[in-house]
Amino acid sequence: MPLLKRELLKTMEPSLTAETIVTTLPDPSERITRAFQTIAETRMRDLPFLNKALSVEAVGFFVWNHMWLGVLIAPWTMNLIATPYDPRHWTHHKKGGTTPFSFPFGNYDFTLAHEPLMGAGLYGAYLMCSLFSPASQFVDHEAAHQTAREVLKTLFVVDPDHVDEFAPLNPPSLDERLKEPLSKRDFLRGRFLKKTTP
Repeated sequence: MPLLKRELLKTMEPSLTAETIVTTLPDPSERITRAFQTIAETRMRDLPFLNKALSVEAVGFFVWNHMWLGVLIAPWTMNLIATPYDPRHWTHHKKGGTTPFSFPFGNYDFTLAHEPLMGAGLYGAYLMCSLFSPASQFVDHEAAHQTAREVLKTLFVVDPDHVDEFAPLNPPSLDERLKEPLSKRDFLRGRFLKKTTP
């Protein structure tokens, strides 16, 4: 193996050797669901803001920009999640730091985290962008699931209100969302993703 490639593998994850590293990582849906179900039953079990109508689910993961991208639903949150697909493109992410990603709908910051329950090394690494925290808006899991699907579709639709803007689109805070009631149609079309107007 060429020296440069060997050194690159070392910088990505010390526990992965040239013999064990894979070209791409598999769909993370199962290990995300398993890990966060365990978290729901342990660390988060007795917290007062849990939405008991929600289950843990990894929704709609697909390969985008050398990563797996999808939505995590849990009784306490809904997050956009990105995990490694091609390990060679994960080396520039640093734990605790933010990474901006540009979608047709706008630009969003993701924070790098690591959950050992998902697996060792890169298998436990993920980037997160919070959509709802807590997840008290949802009356049942089906509403959360449909919203997650709409989020993934909305991200790849050009927003006509911001088509000439490069500034990041910051999702409104929970308090801002609650002060401005949304119709079911607006809610599912992802209006909550848009930047608030001053």
